[in-house]
Amino acid sequence: MAAEDGGDEVRVLQNLRGKICEAKHLVPNKMRDVFCTINLDQEEVFRTQVVEKSLSPYFGEEFYFEIPRTFQWLSFYIYDKTVLQKDLRIGKVSIKKEDLCNYTGKENWFLLQPIDSNSEVQGKVHLELKLNELITDNGSVCQQLVVHIKECHGLPLINGQNCDPYATVSLVGPSRVDLWNNGNLVQDVFLGEIKVPVKVLRNDSFQAWYLLQPRENGNKSSKTDDLGSLRLNICYTEDYVLPSEYYASLRNLLLKSPDVQPISASAAYILSEVCQDKCDAVLPLVRLLLHHHKLVPFVTAVAELDLKDTQEANTVFRGNTLATRCVDEMMKIVGRHYLKVTLKPVLDEICESLKPCEIDPIKLKEGDNVDIHMENLRYYVDKVFREIVRSSISCPTLMCDVFYSLRHLAAKRFPNDPHVQYSAVSSFVFLRFFAVAVVSPHTFHLRPHHPDAQTSRTLTLISKAIQTLGSWGSLTKSKLSSFKETFMCEFFKTFQEEKFTESVKKFLDDVSSTESREPSGLSEPVHLKEGEMYKRAQGRTRIGKKNFKKRWFCLTSREFTYHKQQDKEPIFTIPIKNILAVEKLDESSFNKKNMFQVLHGEKPLYIQANNCVEASEWIEALCRVTRCNQKRLSFYHPSAFLNGNWLCCKATVENTVGCARCTADVPADTQIEIDGDRETERIYSLFTINMSKLQKLEETCGSIAVYQGPQKEPDDYSNFTTEDSVAIFHTLKQIIDIVGKLNDSHEKYRKKRSSSAKYGSEENPIVGKVS
Repeated sequence: MAAEDGGDEVRVLQNLRGKICEAKHLVPNKMRDVFCTINLDQEEVFRTQVVEKSLSPYFGEEFYFEIPRTFQWLSFYIYDKTVLQKDLRIGKVSIKKEDLCNYTGKENWFLLQPIDSNSEVQGKVHLELKLNELITDNGSVCQQLVVHIKECHGLPLINGQNCDPYATVSLVGPSRVDLWNNGNLVQDVFLGEIKVPVKVLRNDSFQAWYLLQPRENGNKSSKTDDLGSLRLNICYTEDYVLPSEYYASLRNLLLKSPDVQPISASAAYILSEVCQDKCDAVLPLVRLLLHHHKLVPFVTAVAELDLKDTQEANTVFRGNTLATRCVDEMMKIVGRHYLKVTLKPVLDEICESLKPCEIDPIKLKEGDNVDIHMENLRYYVDKVFREIVRSSISCPTLMCDVFYSLRHLAAKRFPNDPHVQYSAVSSFVFLRFFAVAVVSPHTFHLRPHHPDAQTSRTLTLISKAIQTLGSWGSLTKSKLSSFKETFMCEFFKTFQEEKFTESVKKFLDDVSSTESREPSGLSEPVHLKEGEMYKRAQGRTRIGKKNFKKRWFCLTSREFTYHKQQDKEPIFTIPIKNILAVEKLDESSFNKKNMFQVLHGEKPLYIQANNCVEASEWIEALCRVTRCNQKRLSFYHPSAFLNGNWLCCKATVENTVGCARCTADVPADTQIEIDGDRETERIYSLFTINMSKLQKLEETCGSIAVYQGPQKEPDDYSNFTTEDSVAIFHTLKQIIDIVGKLNDSHEKYRKKRSSSAKYGSEENPIVGKVS
């Protein structure tokens, strides 16, 4: 990702976020152990936990990732998990890329479609076509079609390996090309087809890229409603990020928001009000303000506004307001390392020891000993609680600054309540941070895989307990009366309230203090990313061939390592300062997808990620942490050195200078991995989508400002705070003007892109559309 001041090139960036909610009425032949995957075409990029023994499983899993490549279909596959055989695909939901906008920002039920091999396609083909005129032996004139299949790109993996494709060409109406995978000893697999109208060829040679399409008879069934349905929330965005200078006016207006009086007249606040879902606004807004060190004063201002509407001290910061959502997003961004050093060791113990902790009489099985279960649960709760209240020294300074501000704002709003200064902080750090991380550790990358059903239940019970313990000392009413479940009341009778109250109070004092502290990360390395991938052996095996092995990789602010297994000692270490470049590796090098290389002075380390999203995330993380290295390379080899020469440039000397320019050789901000231009473009897009609301609000505020009367506002703004209609009107006028100018810049780019797009190319494919 380019830095904020990078170049004249327009970047096309895609991301996907949403939630896999639930499925219902799956094929009722038996109770199933079910999971769901997200696929870009045929490539799996996300997988939910397994829900055991259910025909209407609830997943409730949120997802967010950047999409690093072109794709045609976004698909959700429902699987039946099996132990000995290959997991069975029950059905799918497939949405064409251009139709995703129809479902953005709302939950929808989708009928599951049958899975037909004729409809499972991905990739593209580069064709050259020519129509020649020939004179036959009898003197008549006929036409000869010449089809040159030049290359393919992005074809699917078959059984985890690159496919062995071949093509067939037929002439039935339009010219048709079918692509197949050679199955050797098993049946050949259909990879996709394209159809090209011969009439477009005339007598000229014509070549272009074509996206592979399903067969016309693929995926047709009269029983689509028999497979069940899936409830999804999907938000796909595609942003055309212009050079940084185009965003100067909008960026400056947004960054002034914390200083605007009243805060409801600021551009950032107005953004959150006009967006139907506040989350749409919060995600880019927090990152942009964080990147420019403006988040703390903005959160302080909107929290103060929030408190004006809070009537009772025990409801402080309990709603989903702009202030609480900003703090939530901030904690996710800056608190990941804090969670790791605090919770990961104890969560590893919980997930690996598998001690039963169920104490709900309804869920207990025959032969279960509830006293032993309660003892196990008490042991885990004590340990998690102890790790949390001892962790204040590791709390990031930014979180402490925000907590300090919230604490004092709450005390000022409710001066007669001695507990409110603590509940203002505990409502975030216990309820919305630690308790959430405990119940879903995989979401915060604290565990590599989803926990099983028993462990998930244990984590849920621990999370409930931590929420309650964290509130002790900040609530005045009886704790036991606040429990809905009788069994939890019985469990908490074993706790000594005074002992836990004092520990919570001291912890909250520490994390909401502004006293000077050593920033976490200076005393120990900051953990950035970890996961399982394949690396190419650096030495030779006994039979003389290099091979690929599965390893556990870990990236910190100091070093990049790989291990035979997670939590084992590293078997290979590269200090961050020694990394010279991190680049993609051409697929042709080892006939494998999703590969990248880490250049570090010795032989390149070649790594294969599990999918394109994972590969992109690793390259991004490695590039960010190494961009300030003084000895970074400017050139590299995009392919491997094999059989005595570089496959890319055919040079025969292994240590020769690279033949391609490195894609990331510019220093960048490594403290927080944020693309400021991308976030500003996202905010511009949100303003554009909601332009009619902005204009109506401008008209309303203008009317109030002119007539100074109690004008009736439109229904859309009945809850909008118009503390100063003149100031809001002034800001709205600036927003509308700036967005208009950015619209002109984007329109120029769209026209340029449209005029340069070639008929049948990636940008404007004609595949499958035959008149």
